[in-house]
Amino acid sequence: MAHDPTEPHQLPAHHPVVLEEVERRSSDVQIRVADAITAFAGSMKFVYLHVVVFAVWMLVFEKSPWPTLTLIVSLEAIFLSTFVMIGQNRQSAFQQAKADHDFLTNEQELHENTELTKTVHELTTQIHQHVMAMRDGAGSGAGTASAAGTAGPAGKSA
Repeated sequence: MAHDPTEPHQLPAHHPVVLEEVERRSSDVQIRVADAITAFAGSMKFVYLHVVVFAVWMLVFEKSPWPTLTLIVSLEAIFLSTFVMIGQNRQSAFQQAKADHDFLTNEQELHENTELTKTVHELTTQIHQHVMAMRDGAGSGAGTASAAGTAGPAGKSA
């Protein structure tokens, strides 16, 4: 299939490992739920919601030094830290998969470059041998004539 020079070269939108990771994450319900929770927990909407809820709770529902609110906030911190660790583990697995893919790609390119270098060396050697053979072939005929020409007068003078 020939490449049309008038059309721009289309590069993939994402790295193949990224596409595999997106496919894997979208196929698992638990991961989709964890992604949704961490996306919301890492947003300013989450912060604003908590400011409002805590303010209302402290002003309306709790009259003592807020023991129930403290319990709720502690439990929420435990769950959120778990989701943060899930996200870190997922990111670590993704980075490892990408690093493995990049390593394999680099190894393949190194192998291809080594083979190309060997081929260039072999072709260079063949060209050199061909040029030397042509020079020796042309030079031996000219060298014989000049050697015969110089030997004749030297033979006469002797």
